[in-house]
Amino acid sequence: MKFMLFVCVDRAAYEREPQEPVEPDEPMPWADELDAAGIRLHGDELSPYHAATTVRLRGGEVVLGDGPFAETKEVIAGYDIIDCADLKEAIDIASRHPVAERGVIEIRPFRG
Repeated sequence: MKFMLFVCVDRAAYEREPQEPVEPDEPMPWADELDAAGIRLHGDELSPYHAATTVRLRGGEVVLGDGPFAETKEVIAGYDIIDCADLKEAIDIASRHPVAERGVIEIRPFRG
């Protein structure tokens, strides 16, 4: 089964202490282990939430907006796509994510 892991962090903390981007060659034990096992299919950090653009179609017209689509306490800072046996395994993998100790990892299965 394929799952999307949304890596969510506290918005106030994110604004106070934005994370430096991870360098491509920097070791990331959690990701490196899952990549080597063929479980993690893809993952990446996202630009800060204020760089987001929202798109709506209203009355046949495209309406663009800046910033996040909702006022929330948490923002999505990154994502990982994993392929594992079931939700139980996905929970185990998410619980070992380095951000799980200070943020939230939301697990969503892909449809189909």
